[in-house]
Amino acid sequence: MPWSVMTRLGHAGWLPFVGCALLSLLLEDPAERHLAQRLLLGYGAIILSFLGGVHWGLAMRAPQGRVVGMLTIAVLPSLLGWATLLLPGEQALAIQTAVFGGFWLYEHRVLGPDVLPRQYLDLRRWLTLVVVATLGIALLGPSLGVSA
Repeated sequence: MPWSVMTRLGHAGWLPFVGCALLSLLLEDPAERHLAQRLLLGYGAIILSFLGGVHWGLAMRAPQGRVVGMLTIAVLPSLLGWATLLLPGEQALAIQTAVFGGFWLYEHRVLGPDVLPRQYLDLRRWLTLVVVATLGIALLGPSLGVSA
């Protein structure tokens, strides 16, 4: 597995999270801030679908007794990410934060290194930390007085 490529692409993948979160705080025009927040949520929904796709692939290789459960869990990030696009910003940011964190817990506590490679788990830990932090900043920033 080309872990160095995966790591570089993974780290590049958090740039839209950081950029959109910062824009949602720093732009002066409320309409522009709202657009930055919606872009952040849209990107988050796409990445949640990507994570679900990883687990869909894992389920296809799972022992017969685990396939249904793994497939069911694999579709949850996509469905929840999509649902957040229908919600107001603060609710959507809170739910995406919970879904990213919850799926990380599932990968680390339920599946662990018996199912997922250690390098993947290590990468996901750091990527999830950045994603949850940026979503949290976008969520809490205005209430903390962090805006233009």
